[in-house]
This record gives sequence, structure tokens and C-alpha cells, in this order.
Amino acid sequence: MESNNLYLRKTVEEDCRYFEEWEKQDFIKEFLNINDSQCYNDIVNEMKEREKDKSKELYTIMLKTKNEPIGRVYLSKIDNSFNSIDITRIYIGDKNSLGKGYGRELMEVLLSYCFEVLEMQRVTLDHYPNNKRASHLYLELGFKYEGIMRNAAKKNNQYFDLHLMSMLREEYLKNHIKLKNEKNN
Repeated sequence: MESNNLYLRKTVEEDCRYFEEWEKQDFIKEFLNINDSQCYNDIVNEMKEREKDKSKELYTIMLKTKNEPIGRVYLSKIDNSFNSIDITRIYIGDKNSLGKGYGRELMEVLLSYCFEVLEMQRVTLDHYPNNKRASHLYLELGFKYEGIMRNAAKKNNQYFDLHLMSMLREEYLKNHIKLKNEKNN
């Protein structure tokens, strides 16, 4: 998967060093289920366990110009019977890469992958209620709110609500054609 500025490659164990560094930063931890006690070995073990599960895919976000990692994507709940998938964890961890539109660019690549390559019918994601930047982006991309998942996240022994959003294939295709026409004009 790639775009103008980014490409995604399968995560390798060496990437966990970046993940460890990024996931200690408050601007990352604030909106993800990451315990303060998480260490490098926890990240590696989690990666290895997820790799065994065919309903999960792990990617590292790479910046083309530098060929360096800048973030992480974790897809889960891949269900080919129901043609659904969840964007479970997504973030730009490199501070120098923030505010450059990479989040939107990444989401557009992921949606294309999910709907056009994997031919999914439904893509879901969730976010913490106070993550206004994510909420705004997801709404702009065409996601719809489904509701609040009460106490659906846990970190540092505390529970948090999550806002569940989804996009259906027909919504993606309608929105994608509209965006494509706007870019061509």
C-alpha cells in the first residue's frame, strides 16, 4: 500500500524499538490503550502473538522521502465471511511528521485497501471521546457514528468509553468517486 508520501510495509521486530519510543509519548498514549508500564518486550510479544492470527495485520508507516518509519497501523477482526475489518490502532508517532496531512493520506490508502483490494463491506474504528482531531478526520472521510461502547478500553487499570464508527462499501464508493472528481477539477 502506498500514496504520494507514504507506504506501508509489514511490521518487523526491529520496528518495535520505534513503537516503544513513540508509545511513551503523551500525545500517543492519551488516545490509545497503552499502559504506562508497557516495555519493549511487551510490544515484541504482542506483535508476535498478533502475527499468528490471520484475522490481524500489522503495518509500519514509512515516509518515502527518508525511507524511515513514522507510525503504526494495526488491522484486526478481519472477517471474510462477513466482509468486515477493524482499523484497531493507527498513529503517526514521529513528531516531525505531524501536521503534514499524513494521517488523512494514510486513512485514504487504508480505505482503498479495505474496500478495493480486500473487497470489504464494512470498516469499523473507534476513538476516545475527547480525540477531536480523529473524530473530525473520520467524519470528513465519510465514517458514521454507531454509538458509544461503554468501558470498552482499559489502560492503567481504568476503563474508558469509546465512540464506534463505521463506513460501508457503498458509502466509500460514493465518497471516493466524489473526491476523485473534485481532485480532477
